[in-house]
Amino acid sequence: MPYALPPLHCALKMMSRKKALLLLLLALSTLSLLIHQSTHLNCRSPKPSSPGCPPAPSPRPKHTSVAFLKTHKTAGTTVQNILFRFAEQHDVTVALPHHACDHQFCYPRNFSARFVHPHTLPPRIIASHLRFQRQELRRLMPNDTLYVTILREPVAMFESLFTYYNQYCAAFKRVPNGSMEAFLANPLAFYRPQEKFSMYAHNTLLYDLGGDNDHSPADPAYLPGFIRQVEEVFSLVMIAEYFDESLVLLRRLLSWDLEDVLYVKLNMRGPRSKGNVSSEVLAARIRSWNGLDAQLYDHFNATFWRKVAQAGRGCVAAEVRALRRACHRLLRRCFGGRPQLRPATQIKNKELRPWQPSSKVDIVGYDLPPAVPGSGAPPEERCLKLAMPEVQYSRYMLRKQSLRARRRALLPRPLPPRGVPRPARALPRRHPTVPKAA
Repeated sequence: MPYALPPLHCALKMMSRKKALLLLLLALSTLSLLIHQSTHLNCRSPKPSSPGCPPAPSPRPKHTSVAFLKTHKTAGTTVQNILFRFAEQHDVTVALPHHACDHQFCYPRNFSARFVHPHTLPPRIIASHLRFQRQELRRLMPNDTLYVTILREPVAMFESLFTYYNQYCAAFKRVPNGSMEAFLANPLAFYRPQEKFSMYAHNTLLYDLGGDNDHSPADPAYLPGFIRQVEEVFSLVMIAEYFDESLVLLRRLLSWDLEDVLYVKLNMRGPRSKGNVSSEVLAARIRSWNGLDAQLYDHFNATFWRKVAQAGRGCVAAEVRALRRACHRLLRRCFGGRPQLRPATQIKNKELRPWQPSSKVDIVGYDLPPAVPGSGAPPEERCLKLAMPEVQYSRYMLRKQSLRARRRALLPRPLPPRGVPRPARALPRRHPTVPKAA
């Protein structure tokens, strides 16, 4: 009788329990591996954009050529500090003023490349005060430079200018008792356009951008034409009242990381140095007297929010929250919590004492907490630069870049390759002997 195969259930019964267990474990392992690979692939695939957010652009290298027009009393010092720290971290040369210009590019004169210290050439970043002059900046900066500036609401800005420059601007000094209300009641009684620092008293934003701050606001063609020129040059006009949103747009424009735009507020006035512009009548007078600045601000404020909408309001808001959390972590690390603003006289580290424009204005700053007793450890470099005022940071950057320039000048010139004859030195020409006069 031929041999017949037993039924399947009989064959399984014939297998040992040990072999069945091994087969079961093998099946489970294979299933687990397939699930793991599927999850891994799903994690690596791009995530869909959040509702209202445009697709994220493809990653590109950080842009390192930036011209920041630092306008007056608009949070420009804080932006400058961000750019200085980025330049140091990425070894980017910053254009700095010649000694004759102090820490500004000979402001209020029109900017000239002659005002740049030779040890800071050729630059890729410029961020100190200057009066905008398009052709001179294009001569100085690389072709791929992105131009950025910042504006502030004219009422708050004028109050700050009036207080800060009260001892520099003759129009403000003439006012009895330093009264801003008295000045605005009749500005032309105090204002002299030909005086050196008169631009602090009238349409300062327009002046900083290179415009005619005394042009008649009744001319309907002037300001629209000027705005078109600004829009041709500047890729981003930030708004001081929406500083964090502005930094988000700046970070996106330059393809920088969130860590590159962390900050602490700098060059702030103490409470006793701030005026009160709660009166609607006074605010209206400021906007009327600075009518060109008011129209300029209103235009670019609207432009700013169109850019936010293009980026996705929800996306920008989410990045703002992330920026504030990151700033909070950095401040906790540097200051042990929320940094305490101090008068300059109470700041022990002289590198952190802000410049005081006059005895009537109190510019506050920060002091880093002391090191652990007995450790002798210096304050963390990153925290020191984060709180460093404009004047000290500008001088530090100039010393650092000057030292680098001198070292490069002392480097030996490369020798020609072997087998290549050196060029023959030309013999000095002999000049004919000039006979003595009889």
